[in-house]
Amino acid sequence: MYEDEFELTFQVPEEESAPEPLAAPAAKPAAPMEPVADEPTRIMTLEKPAAPVVDEPTRVMVLEKPQPAPQPEMPEPVQEEPEKTPAPTVQAAANGRCVLISGGDRGIGAAAARAFYAAGYRVAVLYHSNAKAAAELEKQLPGITAVQCDVASRASCELAFRTAEQALGRVDVLVSNAGIAQQKLFTDITPEEWQRMLNVNLTGAYLCALAVKEGMKRRRWGRILNISSVQAHIGMEERLLPYAVSKAGMHALTRCLALELGDFGVTVNTLAPGMVETENIHNRLTDEEIERKLQRFPLHRAATAEEIAEMAVNTLRCGAMTGETVNINSGVYFAP
Repeated sequence: MYEDEFELTFQVPEEESAPEPLAAPAAKPAAPMEPVADEPTRIMTLEKPAAPVVDEPTRVMVLEKPQPAPQPEMPEPVQEEPEKTPAPTVQAAANGRCVLISGGDRGIGAAAARAFYAAGYRVAVLYHSNAKAAAELEKQLPGITAVQCDVASRASCELAFRTAEQALGRVDVLVSNAGIAQQKLFTDITPEEWQRMLNVNLTGAYLCALAVKEGMKRRRWGRILNISSVQAHIGMEERLLPYAVSKAGMHALTRCLALELGDFGVTVNTLAPGMVETENIHNRLTDEEIERKLQRFPLHRAATAEEIAEMAVNTLRCGAMTGETVNINSGVYFAP
């Protein structure tokens, strides 16, 4: 480590002339002094030994612009968002089950769609021709899927099932509700009308069960619920012969499927409503006819579509019941 270089300078003063002696009487004059030549000033410099030269990289000095002093941050005011009413969503379905409902665009089927949706199911409905009602239901229940289907056609059922399965992921529950009714005397019914009613009401339930059964068997869990009618048990004066026959056949279908699918954890049951307050009943009967029938029932009232739908949800919650029929008909058995 070297000390900083410094310089020492010595100043040599000129010799002063000797003062003249005081005059003394007996003193001998002094001999003159030889002049002293001026000497140059001598500068002594202590030099630092030269350090070995080392190649250093060029240093670039950047003059940075002075930054202003940081201002203290003021917290942003918290803006309270207006409270939003959450829209119903299919993901509210905590049970994780998926249900497919045929004839789900109106009446009992639409009420069942709303009930299963509220109970936490993912929902898909099949409709035949009423696209407007199906679209309205999709608007009411965000996230559900409505698929056009003619349940009397196997090709249509298979295509609709694949579409619904793609939307839902799978089908755990099938509610076969699609049905038509025609009020005619036996002698007035044509063979084509007879066949059409059997195809929709009975064969349609069979084809829908055929479409879903393999997935249920593979997962070893499933629920099938066929919506029948009190007409399957008793004959009434409503001239609904092919309708009653098709619904009676649905009960036999239920029992046979229950036996065949029970080994795979799949239950099959029937729900048999009596008179239900829907658009369909008013299309078939006058207000006077409806009132006359209700007076014969012990409860003197019809069931609502919402009551039937709630019973459908509750019926499927019982895993120990299969091959059975649940009747909800205002006590019509006791009618005089």
